Amino acid sequence: MTGRLRLDDNVYETADLSAQAQSLLERLAFVQGRLEELTANVALLNKAKNAYIADLKQDLVRGRVGLNFGALFGDE
Repeated sequence: MTGRLRLDDNVYETADLSAQAQSLLERLAFVQGRLEELTANVALLNKAKNAYIADLKQDLVRGRVGLNFGALFGDE
């Protein structure tokens, strides 16, 4: 990795870091990437969960009143 690393109030040239520090920096970059990936997955799963809940509510209402509101008000 080349570039600069800002840590607290200090800026370091990554090329000047020890081999151990560069290895730690690579691990940190990996962890940050995984966190971003997992955060996106959580958002996607929450969206799916909310859609399932909405569908379940609609199905329960349909079963209770015997009327399919989706078909009544849908574009189909």
